[in-house]
Amino acid sequence: LQQLVLLGFQMLTEYRAFTFVLTFLLYTSFHLSRKPISIVKVTTYSLHSIQPIILKINHLHALCASTDKENYKQLLGAMDLSFLFVYAVGMYLSGIIGERLPIRLYLTMGMLTSGLFTCLFGLGYAFNVHSLSFYIFVQIANGLVQTTGWPSVVTCIGNWFGKGRRGLIMGLWNSHTSVGNILGSLIAGYYVSWNWGLSFVVPGIIIAVMGIICFLFLIERDSDMELLLSQDREVCVPVQQVVVVKSEAEPSAISFRGALCIPGVVEFSFCLLFAKLVSYTFLFWLPLYITKAAQLDSKEAGDLSTLFDVGGIVGGILAGVVSDKLGKRATTCAVMLLLAAPTVCFLTFGQGPTIGMLLVCGGLVNGPYALITTAVSADLGTHKSLKGNARALSTVTAIIDGTGSVGAAIGPLLAGLLSAQSWDQVFYMLMAADFLALLLLLRLVLKELRSNKSRPGAAVE
Repeated sequence: LQQLVLLGFQMLTEYRAFTFVLTFLLYTSFHLSRKPISIVKVTTYSLHSIQPIILKINHLHALCASTDKENYKQLLGAMDLSFLFVYAVGMYLSGIIGERLPIRLYLTMGMLTSGLFTCLFGLGYAFNVHSLSFYIFVQIANGLVQTTGWPSVVTCIGNWFGKGRRGLIMGLWNSHTSVGNILGSLIAGYYVSWNWGLSFVVPGIIIAVMGIICFLFLIERDSDMELLLSQDREVCVPVQQVVVVKSEAEPSAISFRGALCIPGVVEFSFCLLFAKLVSYTFLFWLPLYITKAAQLDSKEAGDLSTLFDVGGIVGGILAGVVSDKLGKRATTCAVMLLLAAPTVCFLTFGQGPTIGMLLVCGGLVNGPYALITTAVSADLGTHKSLKGNARALSTVTAIIDGTGSVGAAIGPLLAGLLSAQSWDQVFYMLMAADFLALLLLLRLVLKELRSNKSRPGAAVE
């Protein structure tokens, strides 16, 4: 029996590592499927600027053949908005629904339907669809079903990993965002010059396949694994029957209002609004800016833009490590936001963005974004005021990320409007957003600086 217990403990440890890798890959596929639109956007803009005649025979590009260049960029910004706005609104509902449904089934359903809609967008090329309403409808539907992803994977990883070294663990884990962006850029860049439809179809197939893997292998929490192991032990070793009686009813899922009352949720939510505004503006518009600033074609611009995401991986890990060591989540975010604002400005200098500046800017911009959406969300979702109620993590995560997604919707839209006048105005907007995110954290920063506590998440307890 002792050997079986030790074997069970070893299996729990191994499956904890497996869950880390599995959820990493699951959400990588979400971001991989979102990136192609920014790469295709570069080609559409370039074709419209250089050779308008091609627009008459190119399927997606023909949608805007009658517009001038500035209106064309605004139309592309509106297409971004259709996805991101629905994603932001749907996120608030998704967390509440996800708290009440099995995560494995909820996430699987979201990934399969997201794969379907991503493929449909690309199939518009194959079936010669010229209707703008079709593409906007697909973007809206895809934005809605993709809200199933983030609350589910954060809840799952939060169930398997406690507070110890949460910043480091989730900093490493959250690099899936940048890895997905990089892979999405490379896949879309490979196909975009000769068949942009495959830039969507291939990522759509990938996320659907990962949805099937999720259904087959995901276990939501370590307690479920312990139950399976105990059932195996009952089969292997005859033991006396034990009757288990619940001493009290399982806590009910937290309400939306109750989640908002958790200290720190409102501040970090609105901070993320501005931080995600900056991050998603880069996600959707950086390749296009590089083509203009560095005079590169769409594939080269897409490849170069991946450096921003490489920097984001390092920044997310660094933010997690520093916040673990100092026990000051808000202060870590504030310092990175303060440094990010002037760094963004440097991208406007010279003939084009340098490799070094893209890496540094990516790290400083994505570091706070990564920390808030992972370790901070997990801290707040298991806050001491909840008195051990574990059914709040999905709702808290959805509120924080949903509010941030409002900024993600506004940023690319404003970038489309401002870039029609000057790219400098876009970067001024991004710097202002960084400073506003910093201001929203000042109360929590002051609280952390006054506190002598050194444990992670002290400011949000």
